[in-house]
Amino acid sequence: QVQFVESGGGWVQPGGSLRLSCAASGFTFNRYAMNWYRQAPGKEREYVAGISSGGGTSSASDSVKGRFTIFRDNAKNTMYLQMNSLNPEDTAVYYCNASPVFASWGQGTQVTVSS
Repeated sequence: QVQFVESGGGWVQPGGSLRLSCAASGFTFNRYAMNWYRQAPGKEREYVAGISSGGGTSSASDSVKGRFTIFRDNAKNTMYLQMNSLNPEDTAVYYCNASPVFASWGQGTQVTVSS
């Protein structure tokens, strides 16, 4: 079955960096575009960044553009999110999924940015 396992979250001070990983299984990873999403307390889940199946094209929301970089390793069925210049507004649980979205979601990984 389709499975996503997110990891790499944690606590970081404002201005710090983290790298998230998304290990995917149960589908042909290199045939799907992939996205990162996040959900802050009391808010809807929102799109963060996306990458094409081959990794040659990517996009990011305005709130993270220039600070977050998405990339993938199709040989490892894994996608990454390099997050730099983090600020408290980035605090959320981060999730990954394919595009189009599969019904099953992972547990997510918590990112907390505070001093």
